[in-house]
Amino acid sequence: MYRIVYIIVFFVCTGRPLQAQHPGTWNILNVRYPVNSKLTIFSEGQVRSLSFYDDFHYHELTTGVIFRPSRQITLTLAGGEYLTYSSGGNFVSPIRSDEFRFWPQAAISQSFGRLILEHRYRSEFRFITSGFRLRFRSRLGITLPLNNREIKPGTIYMGASEELFFTNRAPYFERNRFILLVGRQFSRRITMHLGYVHQFDYRINDETGSDFVQVSLQATLSR
Repeated sequence: MYRIVYIIVFFVCTGRPLQAQHPGTWNILNVRYPVNSKLTIFSEGQVRSLSFYDDFHYHELTTGVIFRPSRQITLTLAGGEYLTYSSGGNFVSPIRSDEFRFWPQAAISQSFGRLILEHRYRSEFRFITSGFRLRFRSRLGITLPLNNREIKPGTIYMGASEELFFTNRAPYFERNRFILLVGRQFSRRITMHLGYVHQFDYRINDETGSDFVQVSLQATLSR
């Protein structure tokens, strides 16, 4: 199984989709505080660049609550600020897009042996400098633990997802985003993954760049 992980990491770092001269970076820090077994408060920050840890052009900060009515269903309500800068340097002015966004989300997960299948649906209410926009997102993701039958401390896992973005204005389809990743849950409080992101924009309006190396860290605080 470790050989599988090495192959995935090699693909993420050197695979054909990343043969563009300068893949960007996509860095995520997600901090969660479980209020009880059903309710969690979270905050997430992201910083993205158009070249490998250079030409930083985007950052966001989101805060919200997650409600889990059952083991298979999670409901989320969140909002935050999303800023996109001009390209050609690190956070170059003028700002191309200054956006406040809030979004409700529903996710349904199913298990088939070790394989975890998740359907995620999100509606985004976006208040941008150019006006109000509405967007809908649908993501199908799979997660496969490699060295355990379920994800728990010490588990190495791989995952992939495909997400479609739609708007309420013609031509309606806006973006397609594919993610391939390998991660590890180090403890009940710390999970980390390394991934490759490829996205196709039919109509670029809030972000440029198509290939990113993604580094994500999730930290869960003690109750």
